[in-house]
Amino acid sequence: MKEQNVVNYYVSCNKLKNVLRKGWKDWNVEKERLESVAEHIYGVQMLAIAMYSEYKYDIDLEKVLFMLAIHELEEITIGDLTLFDIDKAEKEKIGHEAVIKTLSPLMDKDKLLDLVLEFDARETKEAKFAFFCDKLEADIQSKIYDEKGCVDLKNQDNNPTAQDPVVKRLIEEGNTFGQMWMKFSQGRYNYDENFQKVSNYVINNKITKE
Repeated sequence: MKEQNVVNYYVSCNKLKNVLRKGWKDWNVEKERLESVAEHIYGVQMLAIAMYSEYKYDIDLEKVLFMLAIHELEEITIGDLTLFDIDKAEKEKIGHEAVIKTLSPLMDKDKLLDLVLEFDARETKEAKFAFFCDKLEADIQSKIYDEKGCVDLKNQDNNPTAQDPVVKRLIEEGNTFGQMWMKFSQGRYNYDENFQKVSNYVINNKITKE
């Protein structure tokens, strides 16, 4: 039975390799292969390690990495929904139901669910740090797509996100795709000083290499 539980859980999570990040699809990112949710999870964990290394946060990094490993499990069932697609409370409700379903084969399901709930509540220092990593990773990825010329801001007629008042203002002010995305996040997520510094560095510098 344990062997079956391991395999069933792994096979479920493996589906995230084929779930593309919806934000990039919404913005008509033109690239041969867009980032998957599984790749986002990896990127967030690597970013967490780097932020912990350089800024010496007083947190339990192992706990953070566990949070980041499982915080997107809901997307196996409900897909990748953005803040422009669904109300936060409704997303959490259906998301938690989906996580419970995915974790159900595991003996540690209750402990793992508690980590997801802690991440979503964003009240502990580990949850806040993990949340900032989750958002900043997407910010940095937007800048990478921007620098590689994957987004045409003039080709967004079918993109409802582009009609958001804040997004429209940032574009009208002459920001590129990546700059717009990152400044939107800065205004919405209240990054701490260190995450703000990294965000500003990415905005103001070329970060990709040919």
